[in-house]
Amino acid sequence: MTKDRFSQTVFLVAGIYGIIVLLPGFFSEKIVAEKMPPAITHPEFYYGFFGVALAWQLAFLIIARDPQRFRPIIPAAILEKLAYAVASAALLLGGRISPIVALGGGLDLILGALFTISYFRLKDGAAVS
Repeated sequence: MTKDRFSQTVFLVAGIYGIIVLLPGFFSEKIVAEKMPPAITHPEFYYGFFGVALAWQLAFLIIARDPQRFRPIIPAAILEKLAYAVASAALLLGGRISPIVALGGGLDLILGALFTISYFRLKDGAAVS
């Protein structure tokens, strides 16, 4: 197992951060509806989003244990981060979300960039500590 502390740290931090940010969403549907009307009309999409996103955080923690072994999954992890970043930017430009909400997309863009760096650091198993 090639040790790449940078990649291990990036994925560990991303997974922990994501769990901390996403887990409260499972208990916040009413608060979200009150603070950001209109009310949620399709709870299956709301809870589905949080469920899938939380599953990805667990995948990041798994990747953190052995980034070289799980390198083939990293492009999907990059896409997961870019999907939210691009959606947030488009919604912000369209005036549909506030800059503070779009900040989450900006953080995902940074994590996507760090995932990309990790992917290329791990190329050919030649990662460095």
